[in-house]
Amino acid sequence: MTYANSTEREALISGLRSLADYLEASPEVPAPSYSDVFIFPPDGTDAERRAEIDLIAAQIGETPENVCGHYVVTRNFGPVQYRAVAIPRDNDTSGK
Repeated sequence: MTYANSTEREALISGLRSLADYLEASPEVPAPSYSDVFIFPPDGTDAERRAEIDLIAAQIGETPENVCGHYVVTRNFGPVQYRAVAIPRDNDTSGK
């Protein structure tokens, strides 16, 4: 897995703003009560992916924790949660 490049990042941010504007202007359209945005570190060893979560944690000002065997850091924006997750290789079912 890789992170969005600058063009993809701009498109994501624009899409999120467009969705928020659309939901605000269309109260008849159902909306969820919460939303999660997940980030997974690029491929690497377990130690490298944990180090990436530590870096993200420092960038967002939060503390990582172990959750069900995964190394996770989260930051909440009201009911919207940004969550970076490192899944250890022994829990990874992707076959890599």
